[in-house]
Amino acid sequence: MRKILLSAIAVAMTVSAAPVAQANDKLMALSNDANNWAMPTGDYANTRYSKLDQINAGNVGTLKVAWTFSTGVLRGHEGNPLVIGNMMYLHTPFPNNVYALNLDDGTIVWRYEPKQDPTVIPVMCCDTVNRGVAYGDGKIILHQADTNLVALDEKTGKEIWKTANGDPKIGETGTSAPMVVKDKVLVGISGGEFGVRCHVTAYDLASGKQAWRGYSMGPDSDILVDPAKTTHLGKAVGKDSGTNTWKGDQWKIGGGCTWGWLSYDPETNLAYYGSGNPSTWNPKQRPGDNRWSMTIWARDVDTGMAKWVYQMTPHDEWDYDGINEMILANQKIDGKMRKILVHFDRNGFGYTMDRVTGELLVAEKYDPVVNWATHVDMKTGRPQVVSKYSTEQNGEDVNSKNICPAALGTKDQQPAAFSPETGLFYVPTNHVCMDYEPFRVTYTPGQPYVGATLAMYPPKGDSHMGNFIAWDATKGKIVWSNKEKFSVWSGALATAGGVVFYGTLEGYLKAVDAKTGKELYKFRTPSGIIGNVMTYTHKGKQYVGILSGVGGWAGIGLAAGLTDPNAGLGAVGGYAALSNYTRLGGTLTVFELP
Repeated sequence: MRKILLSAIAVAMTVSAAPVAQANDKLMALSNDANNWAMPTGDYANTRYSKLDQINAGNVGTLKVAWTFSTGVLRGHEGNPLVIGNMMYLHTPFPNNVYALNLDDGTIVWRYEPKQDPTVIPVMCCDTVNRGVAYGDGKIILHQADTNLVALDEKTGKEIWKTANGDPKIGETGTSAPMVVKDKVLVGISGGEFGVRCHVTAYDLASGKQAWRGYSMGPDSDILVDPAKTTHLGKAVGKDSGTNTWKGDQWKIGGGCTWGWLSYDPETNLAYYGSGNPSTWNPKQRPGDNRWSMTIWARDVDTGMAKWVYQMTPHDEWDYDGINEMILANQKIDGKMRKILVHFDRNGFGYTMDRVTGELLVAEKYDPVVNWATHVDMKTGRPQVVSKYSTEQNGEDVNSKNICPAALGTKDQQPAAFSPETGLFYVPTNHVCMDYEPFRVTYTPGQPYVGATLAMYPPKGDSHMGNFIAWDATKGKIVWSNKEKFSVWSGALATAGGVVFYGTLEGYLKAVDAKTGKELYKFRTPSGIIGNVMTYTHKGKQYVGILSGVGGWAGIGLAAGLTDPNAGLGAVGGYAALSNYTRLGGTLTVFELP
């Protein structure tokens, strides 16, 4: 089992010879030991796969609750805890408390309770979520809502350094999980609904000093591209690519936020991530392709320089943020082994790319109801937009109806998993459509800069709002699909035991057979689940953990007490029935075999 898991990244460790490349060997070793869950994503490749197999398809039906822990905080609990040795590190939504739990006796060894200005809460787009802490070099790294990036001593919880990654006064906030690579901490920023020009930044792990920052749009020196060497589908991007598809200085408030997940390939030394929607949501106000919003980025970790980019949704008209995770694997396509990157975009297309060169290999719909585009042109990479569903072509103050998917996408940030045993990707999805009416809006720093009214609902003829699917990324095909009443807003976990776990908005932890999708187990936790399932061992026994606490974009009505159907960017009305199934909470539930 160990050999299978290491296939994507272990070989790469042997080619990193420079001293700086070995600066965090401990983290690499911890992440390769399935007894731990040492990264927010489980591993650098974002597979969310564990080679643990004590819990398997034959016995998962006998799972029972081992223990629970109340976080003391309500609203949306995204992300998952870390486990390193006998210690668990657990985060909460705002105010972003962190707990260090001793797994030997259940005691709280330390807790960090940051004092943040509560005025940051209304600046947060879609609930007060946080996607988790990172570990590196004896430090626990937290990205707070107020954008402060904080390094805490793993043993005491005392603050080692703190640096501001943004400014909430202009709409910048922190919700994403950092990623530690070598001697750096990489982290993104939120604020696309406030006209923020977003970025990914690398900080020195030892001191917290900024090493480099790459913006999503702007001059070449700001976005860290080489006009002659950085490529888009094999062609050089050319000079001023980050400004010449914008009208005037609109790029300065262009959005392109980076609040999703990061992945890393030690062999290429590239970090991969996606950028989000261009500001504003009214496409008429920002003519052009709006590069490089809605883009997959491949950046050199040491310098920040982009090797390649790929814009998935040029001139976005639907808020199809491109921030979802990039999963790295090695698979055969057309008989040839390829180093691939797989991305399930909000726009409803599942992309398979060569992660070394940026070549587009597969682009297919992973929900058949997707209708805003017929297909992706494999030469140009551009989706072929259907005029009926184009909010640009229909114009301002016109309500374009029955667009699929809705703005929250066929999948949002809730991460998929990959099993090297089955070769399949397991994807939590939204099965939701929308009406979208753009209107003119004026930019004011620190104020919402949206410019659209939305309504969300299930596709015509359907009553369910979610599916959990198995996907063949080499062919772009759904292998099996399970319907869920609401969107599946939980991150998946695949294991060597032939089991895949995920959570539901009603609050169920579910286990299904990795090959067939057959449901093998379910348990109702205290609140709706928008967290990510993780697993670890303690004293030789395997455990599975999940955070419950309804919220996030889908659960914003419950989390924030909203009742206007158009509030929450259309989600309040779309998920109004959720209040009949769950209430607010904040609990970690850990499972074991009898």
